[in-house]
Amino acid sequence: MGDQPTIERGGVRYERVGSDYLEQRKLRRHANWVLLWALGVGAVISGDFFGWNFGLDAGGFGGLLVATALMALMYLCMVYSIAELSTALPHAGGFYSFTRSAFGPWGGYLVGVTDTIEYVITPAVIVVGIGGYMNTLFPSVPIWIWWLIFYAIFVGINIMGVEITLKVGLI
Repeated sequence: MGDQPTIERGGVRYERVGSDYLEQRKLRRHANWVLLWALGVGAVISGDFFGWNFGLDAGGFGGLLVATALMALMYLCMVYSIAELSTALPHAGGFYSFTRSAFGPWGGYLVGVTDTIEYVITPAVIVVGIGGYMNTLFPSVPIWIWWLIFYAIFVGINIMGVEITLKVGLI
């Protein structure tokens, strides 16, 4: 690869690579529509168990109703945007790749970092919620023990691979 000419764009240097390099890194399809549906439902349901109670407490029924309508509108816009971008720019990477195509490598990097932060914080929030539930069932066990147990379970499932992760999400 060192003999290949390089391209520089936006302060980033790219090396041209051969087809054998790309073939080894080819994406494999693991998800069908059922597994993707389960992933989306699982992500939304985990918020349903925790978000409603805090929303009712902070804003009352009317405030929560307005917030829910606003979020539904925002999600609708996001889903339509993702659908359009996915057909216009059909490559892996999601928001990172869309932003990189529009704003260059540094814009893509910034979105990639924020996505990574989201993926780190989301499981932690879910683990804290599960720990709270488990602590009400077993108050003699310290809550941080539940956090460690469930975080280890989730990390273990994810290490096994995306196919197993999606199938566990279907359960």
